[in-house]
Amino acid sequence: MNQPPSYTPPKVWKWEMESGGTFANINRPIAGPTSEKELPVGKHPLQLYSLATPNGVKVTIMLEELLALGKTGAEYDAWLIQIRDGEQFGSGFVDANPNSKIPALMDHSTTPPTRVFESGAILMYLADKFEALIPTDPAKRAECLSWLFWQMGSTPYLGGGFGHFYAYAPFKIEYAIDRFTMEIKRQLDVLDRHLAESQYMCGDEYTIADVAIWPWYGALVANKVYEAAEFLDAGTYTHLHRWTGEIASREAVIRGRMVNRVSGPLEEQLHERHDASDFYTNTQDKVEAAS
Repeated sequence: MNQPPSYTPPKVWKWEMESGGTFANINRPIAGPTSEKELPVGKHPLQLYSLATPNGVKVTIMLEELLALGKTGAEYDAWLIQIRDGEQFGSGFVDANPNSKIPALMDHSTTPPTRVFESGAILMYLADKFEALIPTDPAKRAECLSWLFWQMGSTPYLGGGFGHFYAYAPFKIEYAIDRFTMEIKRQLDVLDRHLAESQYMCGDEYTIADVAIWPWYGALVANKVYEAAEFLDAGTYTHLHRWTGEIASREAVIRGRMVNRVSGPLEEQLHERHDASDFYTNTQDKVEAAS
């Protein structure tokens, strides 16, 4: 293994300069707003402020799945938060999520409005509110929540660990990439072994566990994030691939992936979503053609 230049940490770390790499311009060691900016509020009780990262996609898929089940109360406005521009540090967004991470949900059907942040918490809140996509049997519910929290606990190693050092860091560090690659391949094996014996994460029932895990691990093996599928030899996880394809073909998943998306084919980008008709009239290819 190549030995990088020696570094001795100081006794007390000080923030003196950007660390380099993607997103360095918005990283900072303090919380709180950097500007005064109120959040817009649309016509529906549910107001989502997000971006189509894997964590954001979880919630838009969930909302589209609820609507597909006939839960009309799940109609929502989805507002775009451009995290590379630091919009998550506006005062209104910080009020909705003091951690300044997307997604954030405001439920105006309650008085006062209920804020929900962290994608796993939003999935649980919506599942309980609409009594859907979460088992009612106590043992099955426990299994579902175990996999939901598996995702929440495991994915920082995928995104902040492997993804950062493999795709975003300003230079490649062999030790860091090897360290996190080993862990991610272990996680993929966990999923593949489980899905060899189960259609979905919780048996034959599609739940918020699938909604939470698919945008990260399905995207990873399908080469949709980090362009690392070949590096990870992702084709060997055959049961995970089967599950990934089944989820990807769901109409609600196809729609959910489009909402708040600002990359990829223009016809798959719906920057804001305020009505179901927006999928047919306001995708970015139509917006740019009209302008």
